[in-house]
Parts: sequence; C-alpha cells; structure tokens
Amino acid sequence: MKPIWLVDDDPSIRFVLEKALARENLPTRSFTHPREVLDALADITAGDPARQGPRVLVSDIRMPGGSGLQLLEKVRELQPGLPVIIMTAYSDLDSAVSAFQRGAFEYLPKPIDLPKAVELIRRAMEESQREEVTEERQGETPEMLGQAPAMQDVFRAIGRLSQSQVTVLITGESGSGKELVARALHKHSPCADGPFVAINTAAIPKDLLESELFGHERGAFTGAQTQRRGRFEQAEGGTLFLDEIGDMPFDLQTRLLRVLSDGQFYRVGGHAAVKAHVRVIAATHQDLEKRVKEGGFREDLFHRLNVIRLRLPALRERHEDVPMLTRHFLQQSARQLGVEPKRIADSALARLEQFAFPGNVRQLENICHWLTVMAPAQVISLQDLPPEVLESPVYQLPVRADQPAAMSAAAHAAPIVSVPPSELVGGIHPPASAPATASVGVSAGAVSSAAALAGAPSWSVADAHTTPVAVAVSTAHTWEQALEAEAQKLLAGGQPEVWDALTRRFESRLIRTALVATHGRRMEAAQRLGIGRNTITRKIQELGLDAPDEA
Repeated sequence: MKPIWLVDDDPSIRFVLEKALARENLPTRSFTHPREVLDALADITAGDPARQGPRVLVSDIRMPGGSGLQLLEKVRELQPGLPVIIMTAYSDLDSAVSAFQRGAFEYLPKPIDLPKAVELIRRAMEESQREEVTEERQGETPEMLGQAPAMQDVFRAIGRLSQSQVTVLITGESGSGKELVARALHKHSPCADGPFVAINTAAIPKDLLESELFGHERGAFTGAQTQRRGRFEQAEGGTLFLDEIGDMPFDLQTRLLRVLSDGQFYRVGGHAAVKAHVRVIAATHQDLEKRVKEGGFREDLFHRLNVIRLRLPALRERHEDVPMLTRHFLQQSARQLGVEPKRIADSALARLEQFAFPGNVRQLENICHWLTVMAPAQVISLQDLPPEVLESPVYQLPVRADQPAAMSAAAHAAPIVSVPPSELVGGIHPPASAPATASVGVSAGAVSSAAALAGAPSWSVADAHTTPVAVAVSTAHTWEQALEAEAQKLLAGGQPEVWDALTRRFESRLIRTALVATHGRRMEAAQRLGIGRNTITRKIQELGLDAPDEA
C-alpha cells in the first residue's frame, strides 16, 4: 500500500499523526520541510525502485525552507492527481482559501482533531484510488461510457452491427446520446472511411428541409443562385444520420421512402436521378408505432427504417453510470475552461444518482459545466449542487429485470411496479416485439425499514414476499407523511419546543440505525452518516442512547 506522506517541522504533530494512522494500519512517511518532499518525488520520477510514491500528501502551511502552498503548486505539477491536505492554524484561514484555489483537496485546522484527520485522509485515499482508475480508463478518451447492463447491451449491439451497413433506428429520450450511438455505428462499420453527416429534421423549417436533404438545381426557386448538394450527396460513401425522424413532414416521408427503396433521388428542380450510396441511421424520441396509428407517420417508411431497432436507455435507468459520467464531464469541462478539474464528494454523487435527470446525459453534462464554474471549492459538496437537483424529489430507482428483488431493494429501497423488461434493458429489438410485463418483488428488509421509519408495524418475511410492490412503495413514502402528522398533532396540542422534541427523536433513530448497521463502530457510523466522530459521541451522550460497544 502506498504511504501517507506527512510534512511538518513540528515533531509532535508528525508523531501524533503517525500513531493515529498506524492504529488504522495506514503506512506513513514523514518529512521535516518541503525540500525533502521534492527530492523524494524526484527520486521516484527517476525510477528508484526502493521508493514508493504517496497515496496522499499532508503538509503544514508554514515551515522553514518553504511554505506548504509553494509545495502544493510544485506537487500539482509533478503529480496532478495526488490529493494534498493542507494543515493550518485558525489564524491562517485566508491561506486555506488560497490553498483551495491552488488545488488542495481539503484543509485541516489546528489544533488537530485526530479522528477527523484520519477520516479526511481516508476520503483523500479513496479519491486518489478513483483518480488512478480514471486516468487508466481515460488514457484514450472513450466514445461512450457506461457500465450499466442496459448500456453494455447497446455496446454489444454496436459490435454485432460492425460488419453491416443495415439501416438502424435508434430510439430513446431527448438527451440520451442517440447521435453518439450513431457516430459509433458509423465508426465501427465498413463505411467508416466515408463522411458522417447529421441533420435534425425537427430543427429545419418544412420549406427548406427538402432542399437540405436532396439539394437543388440553380433557379429551382427564388434565391437558388447556384446548384447545391444536399445531405444525401454530402454523405456519399458514408452515413447519413436523420435525427428526430418522427417530426419529418408527411410529404417528405414519401421522398425519403423512395430513396431507401430505389437508392436514388432527384434534386429540387432537377430531372436527372442521383445515385445514393449512403447508409441511413435514423433516431427519434417518439413512439413511431403510435405515430403510424395516428396517421402522422407512413407505415411503409417505418418498416423501411425499423430493420434493426436499438433502444438507448434513459439516464435514470442506468443510475450506476452517473458517478463515472460525472467525473468524465468534470474533466471535460475543466479542459474546455482551462482550469483544474474539480472533484466531487460522495454525498453529492449520491444525490445526483437519486435525481431523475429529465434531460438525461445532456443535462448531467450541463450540470457538470455549471459546477466547474460555480462551485466555490475544489471539492464539490452536496450543498454546491444546483437548485434543480437539491429541490427535486428523490427519484425511486427501478429494479433491473436481471437483478434479484432482495438485492435491489436492499441497495435502493425503492422498487417500481410492473415494468416491461424492454423498458429497462437496451439492445437490439426485433421490429415487432410485444412487451411483456414483469411484476417485481420487494425484500423484507426494505419493507421493515420503511415501516420502522414510519412508525408502522413491521411485516414478516413471508408477508414481504406476498405483499404487492405498490403497498411497499407507498409505505416507503409514509414516514414523511407520518412526520408531518406527528408535527401537526404536537402543534395542535400546544406542546412547547416541538422542533427540539422531533429532532431528538429523529437523531436518536438515525444514530441507532447507523450503529446497528456498523456493528457499533462509531467512527464508521459517523462516516456513513456524514458527521464527525466527536459529533456522534456527543450526540450519543446528549440523547442518552444505549449505544452498542464499539467493535
């Protein structure tokens, strides 16, 4: 394991940190001034096999022989991904702000709270490990990112289609990345050497769309001063991507059908047929079958386009990809703006995973750009998230079709009712697939936890497996309603200090639950609750909790 490097001219500070980290089985290496650190980093860079680089660097801000801020700047140049924690006295808070501006992971105030210091160093270690994995994965910028099963199905579909030039219809909500899929299909196809031409049929006025697609001859209409090549000709030998095909005007659908059928077209005002050697990929966020039934889309064109259908899942259906995509977009935004990439705290990531993302991946990308500009510190905390995320209700994550109900309920505590598998899993769909509906169960743990929070009686395991999911979902929400009802009762009864009374009950239940989950380990319980060890110890004493002995 890589060591924690400690830099401080005060031997007592080094000693207490070394002992505290040793109790946590964390190796350390100590230095008395910045010059020693830079020399050690130079040895490692030169390839000294006897030396191992740091996992985290903890440095005092004021030392003889150089300041911690100067050391921070030089370390950021040598090892940009290394988390650096700056120790500072309370009188040096202005310097702490400067440390954040120069890329410090966090600052640690003196006198040092040892449990808080260890907790902070562990967080920095986790960030360092994530940075290493991210650097390995981003050695070559990927076309698309996704670890969720639905996205893996999409990737497999792209692989299967790599030797074909068959027409593909991509469906999915706006902002889910349909054009990225189309570009990947083109890149991994026999026509990859040809051009990729994209056109959004919904963004161009009806009277101009025909000319945009097929081109026009000189004098074909007022303003047509010269002959113009359309998108079909521009895409010759390559791929034409027709985005939002469901919004194409009905009369132009007929012309498009003829091109797909005959492989040729006429320019506007032209009389000579033009051959089209083009692969067509279409995309839409609409239900084309419904559009056909309503008479807004030609059925024969639908069948021409629907040779292979590839459904792209919404971001809320692949919530496990949110952390990876968030870090990717933060890196991307930082490169675009020419600034140091920001990191994001686990609590903020967890809240993003609970956001429904109506704008899908595009919305997450915009949020990351906003955070790069607006978040005040180098580490993005929960309160830094934009109001659209913080003020939105928590999205109840769906159960995947391939995931056992007990596992998903324990992980998310929010199953959904009667979800068609085709709506949960992306991949190649046959043209005429009849969606089957699968009811999803819920675990006893999720039900009893929700009931406990609500003050309702717990159900047995047998009851949990036979109880409809709709009841469990309803119960998961009633603790907030129960809290509201309890507050109304206390206020109506004239009880004084209602805030304190309810807060004590809430904190007691929350701390008890965390201690049970961590088998009485207060430090771990505090970490998982997002509070300091001193805080949880004080709360246990204040609330008179009979806490389990620490393991």
